[in-house]
Parts: sequence; C-alpha cells; structure tokens
Amino acid sequence: MLQRLSSLLSIMACLLIAVPVQAQDPLQSIRVDVVYLASDYLQGRETGTQGEVLAADYIASRFEAIGLTPKGSNGWFQSFDFTFNTNPHADPKDGEPRTGNNVLGYIDNGAATTVVIGAHYDHLGHGAFGSRAPGDSSIHNGADDNASGVAALIEIATQLKASEANKNNYLFLAFSGEELGLYGSKHFVNAPTLGLDQINYMINLDMVGRLNEEKVLAVNGAGTSPSWKTTFETMNVQGLTLKLSDSGVGPSDHTSFYLKEIPVLHLFTGQHQDYHKPADDSELINFEGIQTISDFVVELVQKLNKAGKLEYEKTKDEQQGREAARYKVSLGVMPDYVSNGEGMRIDAVLDGRPAQAAGLLDGDVIIKIGDKDVADVYGYMEALGNYSKGDETTVIVKRGEETVTVTVTF
Repeated sequence: MLQRLSSLLSIMACLLIAVPVQAQDPLQSIRVDVVYLASDYLQGRETGTQGEVLAADYIASRFEAIGLTPKGSNGWFQSFDFTFNTNPHADPKDGEPRTGNNVLGYIDNGAATTVVIGAHYDHLGHGAFGSRAPGDSSIHNGADDNASGVAALIEIATQLKASEANKNNYLFLAFSGEELGLYGSKHFVNAPTLGLDQINYMINLDMVGRLNEEKVLAVNGAGTSPSWKTTFETMNVQGLTLKLSDSGVGPSDHTSFYLKEIPVLHLFTGQHQDYHKPADDSELINFEGIQTISDFVVELVQKLNKAGKLEYEKTKDEQQGREAARYKVSLGVMPDYVSNGEGMRIDAVLDGRPAQAAGLLDGDVIIKIGDKDVADVYGYMEALGNYSKGDETTVIVKRGEETVTVTVTF
C-alpha cells in the first residue's frame, strides 16, 4: 500500500512539474505541493536524510518549472555541514556528521536590491528530536510545519515571475536545518550567495497552513522597518485580520536576517495541538488560506516595488528577553498567538502538566495569574517569570460567560 501511495505521489509531482506554469490552477498546485512534501514517502524530511534530499530535489524542480534561475553555491543548492545529536546539550564531537541543503531560486531583474522570501522545508523525521509526542516514532509529516510555507513560497515565486514589480530582484530560499537550530538560514547569512548589503528585506513563511475562520494572520517583525505598518495601511490585505508584533527575533529563520540588520517579517497562522506531532498531516490544511496569504505577500511586495531600500530599525525583542533567564516554570498550555481578544487564550492544554492538573481547558482565556493581570501572551510570559518550581498560585480565566478561578502548582 505504501509503495503504491509513494508511486502515485511521485506521478502527481512529476505531472505538476511538467505542466506549463500558465496552465496550472494555483490552488491545485498548492494542494499537490503540500500533499507531496507531507507524504510518508519523504519520511518527515529530517535534515541530512534521504527524505530531505527528495524534498530538496522536488523544490528545485518546481523552481525550474516556474522559470527561476539557480542561485546556490552548487546550482540550486547550498550545502552546509553540521553534527546531529538528539541531545541538544551533548558535546558536539559526539554527534553524527551530516550535510543539509538549502534550495535557492532567483529572479534577476537587474535591480540594485534583492528581496528574500523564505520558508524552511525540513521537519522532524520520526520525531527523535523536537517531538511533542515523546516515544512515538511514527513519521512526523509536518504539513503545516512547514510544507505549508514552502507551498506558499512556490506560489509567490510563480506570481512574481509574471509580475511587473521589477525594481527588486527576488531570491526564493527554502531552508533546511531550521528545526535543529536555524542551521540553514544561519549558514546563508554567513556565506551568502549574493551580498548581504544588496538584500532589501526578508519575508519568512513558517506555519501558514491553519488560517482560522476569522482569517487572523500573525505578522511578526512589524517594527523592524517603519515601512511595514505604513504599507499595511494602504493594502486591502486580502480580507485578513493582521495581528502585528514588532519584534524581529523569534524561533524561525527570519531571526538570522534580522540579526544582520535586515528588515524582516514572519507570517504565521498560529500554533495548534498537532504542532510537532505525527498528526500534523495534509488533510488538516486550509489550502485556500495558503492561497490568501500568498496573495497578501505578492500585494505587499508590489506595494513596496518603488519604495527603494527599506530602513532597518532595531526592535525591543520581547520574545528573546522574556524567554531567557526569567522563564523558570511552565503552565503547560499552548498559547493562541493569533487571538485578538483581551487576555491570553489557551489553544491547547498539554497532558500531564500543571494546567491540566488544575482543571484548565482548551479555549479558556487567562486574565490573571496571582496578582498580575494578563492582557496578552507577553503579559502571560511576564507573569510566569515570577514563579519557581513548586510554587502555588491562582489563575483566573474566562470560560465562555463565566469567570473561573483555579489553583495551579508549578
């Protein structure tokens, strides 16, 4: 059965690559890209494995079919060496030497500046590293994380190849090694295949496959250039509700560019209970949502076409500062990063953690921890910084129309 499925997926992918770009239905292309990349055939796309190589070859073929030109250090590819170890605290000498590959496609408009649009394509393989389902060696297909971002990247490249927005060149960069510590993006900014001073700005697509009914899109990095917010105000934003965060630092590949003083954006439709689990499969993806977000990026790029090189601004990096030394305990919930309401909405309560023991539920909105009011996810992080393991406190939540108080022991 698996062999037949693998063969079918290969045929689907080859047919998509062979069909002229103009003849392709965008939504169908997005669907095929996600389904192929998130299939068992690729064994979870762990960096340095045969599954990653198959994914990289597929992306390169899609870039070629669109009409991009190679921009790697070796054709479409830029290789990087690293040491793999399932224990992140182990001595680097004790791991397994591996090689990962970024995939780079380029549109050369003869411009002085280049816009980088990126998405990582690696995932967790069978979950030996980074899984939220410990002990489960099933294939972690990573449909949302991040086959969704790669499908959007390919769709954006397709549209920009036909666009008249030619005041920038465009580099489409599919990173590997993101899940292991941003290896691919760090390697690129330290050994770029074009001058970093030529890069105008970078847009990162990471987990854009679960757009909700309210069409809320988290846009991180909105403070890294004054041009971002003023441009958003001129757009129709494709019917999306933008939830803006200023910080240029976060757990994805845009951080590598921000630290080189390049304006960045990270687009994200929110975490969910399937994050880093085998259940993150393609049947749960909102393909129309990926199309909407792709159209949003193209509209943004076109609006900025004649804006020249964007001004960079350093931001107050909330996430980096708050997740550093101050974070000693965990409540054991997954925050809803795209909620626009007051408080911090719980997207999922994790099994066996303090929140579950206290009786908190999915959908509860935390409004107070101890004597600290919680206005949003950052207020939630700040409140947790006051506690150590073994401490006990009250947590007040809104549950529908009710206000509920529970006692939590960390």
